[in-house]
Amino acid sequence: MRPAAILLRAGSPFLQLWWRVRRPTTFGVKALLRLPDGRFLVVRHSYADTRRWSLPGGGYRPALETPAQAAAREVREELGLAVPPEAFTELTTAVTTVEGKHDTLTILTAFTTDDRLILSPEIAEARWVKNLQELGDSPLSKWLLSALIE
Repeated sequence: MRPAAILLRAGSPFLQLWWRVRRPTTFGVKALLRLPDGRFLVVRHSYADTRRWSLPGGGYRPALETPAQAAAREVREELGLAVPPEAFTELTTAVTTVEGKHDTLTILTAFTTDDRLILSPEIAEARWVKNLQELGDSPLSKWLLSALIE
């Protein structure tokens, strides 16, 4: 495991405790990236539940960027992919308090033709897949499932 990933994983429980105590209002995005051949991208994060397949994404501040701008930034930071904000389409928005915070999460989708990835320390693994069966019995995030249903 890379040093940055170790720090992320070690800090995750403290961040979750902070959220439970402070109960902040946060905003986040998840990005469902698709290739023209029908494959879509799934990731495993290097922190929290490292077995769970999910979507890339992260937090943002609405006063500074739109959900589409945040999705483009997160995809660039986590995966090294240049997908412009205007390529993203909003699928759904959900409000959750699962982690102890009041989080408004927007799920977006975009097509890309570039399947080459440069993973940041936040991402333990990434795969382009045609269907969820390719992931075997691994747990799947509810946001991944929600994005594929939309």
